[in-house]
Formats: sequence, structure tokens, C-alpha cells
Amino acid sequence: MHAPSPIQRRQSRRIHVGDVPVGGGAPISVQSMTNTDTLDVDGTVAQIQQLENAGADIVRVSVPTMEAAEAFGRIKRAVNIPLVADIHFDYRIALRVAELGVDCLRINPGNIGREDRVAAVVSAARDNGIPIRIGVNAGSLEKDLQKKYGEPTPAALVESAMRHIDHLDRLDFPDFKVSVKASDVFMAVAAYRELASRIEQPLHLGITEAGGLRSGTVKSSIGLGMLLMDGIGDTIRVSLAADPVEEVKVGFDMLKSLSLRAKGINFVACPSCSRQNFDVIGTMNALEERLEDVLTPLDVSVIGCVVNGPGEAKESDIGLTGGSPANLVYIDGKPASKLRNDHLVDDLERLIRDKVREKQQAEKDVIARDA
Repeated sequence: MHAPSPIQRRQSRRIHVGDVPVGGGAPISVQSMTNTDTLDVDGTVAQIQQLENAGADIVRVSVPTMEAAEAFGRIKRAVNIPLVADIHFDYRIALRVAELGVDCLRINPGNIGREDRVAAVVSAARDNGIPIRIGVNAGSLEKDLQKKYGEPTPAALVESAMRHIDHLDRLDFPDFKVSVKASDVFMAVAAYRELASRIEQPLHLGITEAGGLRSGTVKSSIGLGMLLMDGIGDTIRVSLAADPVEEVKVGFDMLKSLSLRAKGINFVACPSCSRQNFDVIGTMNALEERLEDVLTPLDVSVIGCVVNGPGEAKESDIGLTGGSPANLVYIDGKPASKLRNDHLVDDLERLIRDKVREKQQAEKDVIARDA
């Protein structure tokens, strides 16, 4: 479980969104977006903090008006996590949030308007050390591209992206990342693969408008998984019609499954069957709910019987194997204790939290020795 990922990541230019490196071999960052009214400063700050507590690295906030820009400034001062301002059409909003400390500007140079307006935004970004994200979406392609291709296609997405990239190239501004999102998995994957071969900048991955929690998770996992297996992708957002916190959870689970990030508990659990000696499904549901706050990487296996349980447990930080009259717990691959079913979840949670504290202390000791 601790083996490094065999994925060879695409080499890309590194930029920084606040203090989060993106590209250039940096860990793939996980993003989400607020769905509160930006004018509701307290509500938006609360949601950003929830996303940060769930493990998000970067949060995007919609800034559709100048009034929202002023609210964004107050939001930015109240949080620690880097914020991306999502801006369309009015270049003056981009100039204002640049003054207010935004960490990244998400724009489409094509809908900002005239070349001089794009130049003004780029100048503000350059002066304030702010990167830009070019966001291309199959649902909002330029009218001439819609006419040329007849419908959204991978080629249309890439042409739109390259058009916007040319804007920034002419202005000698290389500090940007690009997304070419579509709700169709095949279209998005083909567009990202083509774009990855044509530019050096980092890529922001997403399957846009993927669907609800279950269907959107499946669709995003397939599309983003294909790209991540190719080594493509420097930052991701899983777009779900669900609580944005779920986007962060799914994003990290996706990266953990490919050994690209390690944050929080990596559960290995059997689907349960008639051999189980305890309620595997109920135990897992309870543990996942109780341990959502744990961000320290830890491998925990929960197996209902002795067929696969010992083998999985020996590869885990903590492993539970069903047995009769009591279940066997392994710690660091070695048999450690037995737990009965009547207080199983409470006892297992205690052991896991003890292990988390042990790991945290070991990390502090290493830091202290190196200081």
C-alpha cells in the first residue's frame, strides 16, 4: 500500500497559486468551488473553511460583479487557503480582485473583450505575481468555433484554448494553467491529451457538469483516471451536483487510489459475505463518518473473515480481521489484540486515533532533529 505510483507524470512548467505549487512535479492539488452567494461573506467564508478542513488545497469563488469583488476582498482577508476568482466578461473585476489579493484569476481571454483589456488584466497579474487560468468549456465555445465545427469537439476545445494561449503568448505571460472541460468523457480526454502535447503549462483537469454525487463520481473517476494514468494533470476539480466538500473527498480518494497523493485514511474493506464475523458495512460506514477529520495518511484494512483478512492486515498500519469468538487486530502488520463485536467501532476508532497521534509525533520528532 505504501508503494510509489508507477505513473510517469508529464513534465510541465511550475506556477504558484498562493503558496500552493502547481505543475513542475508538485503534488496534484485538489480544488473545489463555493456555491454560496459571494455577497454573503460569512456564509462563503464558512464554506471555504469547511473545504479547507476537508483537505482542499485551493478554492475558487465566483465574482460576477464589482459588488462581489469587494465582498471577495473581505472573504480573502478572513481565510488562509489560496483563492481563485472566477471572472467573465468585465475585465475591471479582474483588475479589482488583483488589487485585493487574489491568488489566481480564472478568465477566458476571449470573453474579456478587446486586446487592450486582456493586456490590462495580464499587466495586473504580472505586477501582483498572480497566475491566470484559461478555462475552456464545451458549453461556452466561441460562436465562430461553433459554426466551424457544428458542435463541440476535442479539436474545437483545443483550438479555443490555443486561441486564448496566443493572447498570453503575445503579451509574454507564461504563468498560466489551462482547462478544456466537457461533460462528455471521450471529448474531454481527447482534448486534454492533445493539449498536453502542445504546451508546457500545467493542466487543470475536470469533467464539467459531471452529474450528481454517484453518477458524477463515476464519470469523473473514469475520465480523470484515464488522464492521470497518462501522467496528465497538475490540479483537479471533481465537478458534482452535491456538497462541494464531497468534491474534495472524491478528488483525494481518486488520487489515493493511484498513489498520487496520501492524505487521510486509506480504507481497504471487503464487500462482506456470509463468512463475515462482524457487520462490515455498518463498521465501515461508522468509521468513515467518525474519522473524516483525520488528514494524516494511514492504511486501515477492515476484513470480515480470516480468508483475506490476515494478508491485508499485514500490509496495513492497522488491520481488523473477523474471527470467532473475537476479531483480531494487527498493528504494523503484527497481531496485537482482540476486539469483541459489542464495542467494535469504539475500540477500533480509539486504536486508529492512537496510531494517528503516534505518526504525528514521529513526524514532529523528525522535524525537530532536522531543525
